[in-house]
Amino acid sequence: MVVRRHNASVQNNSPDDYTVSNGASAKFNGNDPSLDRGFSMTQAAPIIIDYYFALSLVMGGCCTNVWAYEQLLMLNPRIGSALTFSQMLFITLQSLPTFIEFQQGQFIPRLKPRHVPIHQWAFQVVVLLTGTLFNNWAFAYSVPLTLLIVFRSAGLAVSMLFGVVFLKKRYSTMQITSVITVTVGVVLATLSRPKATPTSSESTAQTSEDMQKYLIGVTMLATSLFLTAFLGMLQEKTYKKYGPCWKEGVFYTHFLSLPMFLLLIPDIKQGYTSLSKDPSSSAPLSFLILGLNLISQFICVSGVNRLSSVGIASAL
Repeated sequence: MVVRRHNASVQNNSPDDYTVSNGASAKFNGNDPSLDRGFSMTQAAPIIIDYYFALSLVMGGCCTNVWAYEQLLMLNPRIGSALTFSQMLFITLQSLPTFIEFQQGQFIPRLKPRHVPIHQWAFQVVVLLTGTLFNNWAFAYSVPLTLLIVFRSAGLAVSMLFGVVFLKKRYSTMQITSVITVTVGVVLATLSRPKATPTSSESTAQTSEDMQKYLIGVTMLATSLFLTAFLGMLQEKTYKKYGPCWKEGVFYTHFLSLPMFLLLIPDIKQGYTSLSKDPSSSAPLSFLILGLNLISQFICVSGVNRLSSVGIASAL
């Protein structure tokens, strides 16, 4: 018994459609690597390996990225714009060779044909850039880094909510209970911010100002959380419609965001200057940490998009 696709093109067909040689049809679910009929473990092995490889990219890349991110914020809490621009530029340059081609007789390269319409990527760019900037700016508004890291866990609840409302997904009682437990922990961590004890009217005013900044930072994190979950849903729907072209998604969502940083040039220059003149650390070490952050960000983003391409963005 042989299993084959209806169409050999991976990019333009859903991975759900297979035909068995005896005429029976079989369904393949990206989350459950098994076919109803005629699908052996030998055929399932590459899919399982790809899934766990993508998962390892997310775990290793994202965890390393958080550590490097913490070191950069300790050097300069207002490095958010420079860091976001560096990440977008690095990932664009890293992915660019895959998406350009030289035609015969021409010395100027051109972009290869896309599988996804440009307007699909443009909308995702706005969501990605806004969410990333808010997340990187929040630390400058008196939000502790520990809370910033814990707050990301609340994305489980938002992703589940979007999955139910927009993607018509259903979740088990155990999944819902787990997400509620995590969300309660995030809320408690957010409310447990230490409060300074005022000793004068001046310190009282300072405490009030700090609280206002803190609320602005938390609002930024919450907005970033919803935008990130919304982006994951957009990616999942895009890959389901046009095929698992996750590399194209990584390139265009970062490449198309670069012109928007023209509005943030002064802030970007301030961020780079702070790394080169920081008294607590040498310039080479500061930029080495920045480089580690960029590489780990690329690994993390690649893993997330790879998992989204097989339809499990709501689990991230």
